[in-house]
Amino acid sequence: MTAEEQELTGGNASESVVRIGNTVRKPWLHNSAAVQSYLGVLCAAGVDVPRPLGRDKDGRHVIEFVEGVSALDQLPLRHNDLLRVGQLIRQIHDASESMELPDTKGWNQLLPAENPDLMCHNDLAPWNLIMGERWVFIDWDAAGPSTKLWDLAYAVQSFGVLFAGQPVDEAALRLRAVVDGYGADEELRKALPGAMAKRTAAMYDLLKSSHETGFQPWADMYVNGHGEHWRAAAEYVLENQAVWEHALA
Repeated sequence: MTAEEQELTGGNASESVVRIGNTVRKPWLHNSAAVQSYLGVLCAAGVDVPRPLGRDKDGRHVIEFVEGVSALDQLPLRHNDLLRVGQLIRQIHDASESMELPDTKGWNQLLPAENPDLMCHNDLAPWNLIMGERWVFIDWDAAGPSTKLWDLAYAVQSFGVLFAGQPVDEAALRLRAVVDGYGADEELRKALPGAMAKRTAAMYDLLKSSHETGFQPWADMYVNGHGEHWRAAAEYVLENQAVWEHALA
């Protein structure tokens, strides 16, 4: 690492991420070219995302660095903030419809959706939202073909703080706020509770199977608290399906 490089920490799945000036540099992956194209499409549509800046002389993936604080440190977000989150996600999904799905041969999509029909971020969660003068979702490395339902299910569960130990009624209100901000139609509202249960269980299954096979970094994450967290979260989301259904009706 050179003197001008500042190591960025906090992520779980990316290695060798550094800041140089107003840019972020990270390893070039199989899907990095598609990610650069995707961000370009979103920027052209007026969505505020990190600007894609190509590849540097060391072959690294380069994007804009965005100043602000992590939404993870602000949880639980206020009602109006949750509405804004929902609106941001809707803007991303609407703009994504203009992008043709890329060839995913050679990609490692960890939690693929059934019948993918839309390019998605795939990790729209508080730990990837920067709040400041701009509200911007970062860390697009997992972007790839998915569906609105699968992408949104993860987002509303995480921003709603639908995790074990949370008062269910309060979590339901937060869930409703994100979905209202998104402007979800009746069909999507009916499908979300079941999709949240499947998506949360899939996250736990990924961590558990990775621990069994030694697939990193998920194997270490499983024993470092993430496994138990997502196991309990999956139970919590499933056990309260009736509450989520009522909140979204």
